[in-house]
Amino acid sequence: MAKILLEMKSITKTFPGVKALDNVNLQVEEGEIHALVGENGAGKSTLMNVLSGIYPYGTYEGDIVYNGEVCRFNTIKDSESRGIVIIHQELALVPEMTIGENMYLGNERGKKSRIDWDETYAEADKYLKMVGLTENSRVLVKEIGTGKQQLVEIAKALAKHAKLLILDEPTSSLNEEDSRALLDLMLGFKKQGMTMIIISHKLNEVAYVSDKITVVRDGSTIETIDCHGAEPVSEDRIIKGMVGRELTNRFPKREGVRIGEVNMEVRNWTVHHPLYPERKVVNDVSLYVRKGEVVGIYGLMGAGRTELAMSIFGRSYGAQISGTLTINGQQVNLHSPSDAIAHKLAYVTEDRKGNGLVLSQSIKVNTSLANLNSLASGSVIDKDMEYNVAVEYKDKLKIKTPTVEQLVGNLSGGNQQKVLLAKWMYAEPDVLILDEPTRGIDVGAKYEIYCIINDLARAGKSVLMISSELPEVLGMSDRIYIMNASRIVGEMNAAEATQESIMATILGRGD
Repeated sequence: MAKILLEMKSITKTFPGVKALDNVNLQVEEGEIHALVGENGAGKSTLMNVLSGIYPYGTYEGDIVYNGEVCRFNTIKDSESRGIVIIHQELALVPEMTIGENMYLGNERGKKSRIDWDETYAEADKYLKMVGLTENSRVLVKEIGTGKQQLVEIAKALAKHAKLLILDEPTSSLNEEDSRALLDLMLGFKKQGMTMIIISHKLNEVAYVSDKITVVRDGSTIETIDCHGAEPVSEDRIIKGMVGRELTNRFPKREGVRIGEVNMEVRNWTVHHPLYPERKVVNDVSLYVRKGEVVGIYGLMGAGRTELAMSIFGRSYGAQISGTLTINGQQVNLHSPSDAIAHKLAYVTEDRKGNGLVLSQSIKVNTSLANLNSLASGSVIDKDMEYNVAVEYKDKLKIKTPTVEQLVGNLSGGNQQKVLLAKWMYAEPDVLILDEPTRGIDVGAKYEIYCIINDLARAGKSVLMISSELPEVLGMSDRIYIMNASRIVGEMNAAEATQESIMATILGRGD
């Protein structure tokens, strides 16, 4: 019988007005990959923050038994000293520092106050090799892609001599190829005896990599599923545990939509990198979207999708931007986001925590941010009107919160995404660019976001949706543009498109 490496017993954690964890129990065997799944706000990340000492002993009830000993971690350093290392969904790397500096930040090599840089970089290179990275550890983090940055985080954990590695949504910002490579790396670590806990909303990946799956719902443990039982574990089986019911259709039907005339058109759009002007990040792109239409943009990491979106939205990104942009039949020059908003164009960023929302402010404040003029008399904001607007969108988008005075940083990922949508819907745009609108949120919350997108189309809005998930692009789009290497390399009607035909187009193997 396998040894129990970790046991969390009757863990209860309360925040003001909210019981985030209610008598949660978790057992993890040595050498297994154990998945933790549940809807946003179910308590998964909170449970791991208790385990890693981010929420110190005394702020929760219950016991952590690790390697046979009761542990009382007061800081993350305490848990790391025992070999428990957590990698968060938002990568904690400093772009302007080297890979090696990042790997040993706070864990410096050397004696007394002197850092031994030769040892630092030699050790870093050793761990980079373990995760399959060939980059020199003296390279700046900003010079490598997101997939490689995720591997740097894992190498950093290995450098801390991790025995229990916790990965919170490790593939949320990766394309399918990089995601599979990371999962295979985890399976390789498992063969070497490492124990891992993975939190993920990508259920196909959970089923691929896990030995056991523990389902958390509304702050309580529902069940633990053995993936090596007589029956294969299907995604539908996991979903039923997560949401408490069958979810028969992942994508709602779009009904009552009338597709009209072209609402936005981009022609011969070219954008250069802001730091390396000789490099084109968007190269001669042309596309259009009509009223009531949802148009998907799919491409692998680095294809130029986000650069395209941000450059259209008031030149938020890029240099030497050329080409024409037409909105509602009028050619426009948008020099700032405020120009874009004035022309009824909205951009819902993929980085909701970094660029989309002010986490330290309330739902009320965030909802009104993009359209303060409608609430102002002179330079004074009508606070009652602001409150009523926030309540209206809270109800309309089914944002789960006791009050719109709640800080956005205290909400689950799915509810944060709804607040971000509310912010731009209140700006009353005609065209919305949605960049990864369901990244890092669970299947139930995704369905609700899809319903909101359909409502926008039904209201005659034009939606340009960027997504790294092929099923989502196929399930939600009327037409699909395919990007690769900064260019549009294909266009398809969604009704005729398949995952195979889209990937063939990217790889240059179309019919």
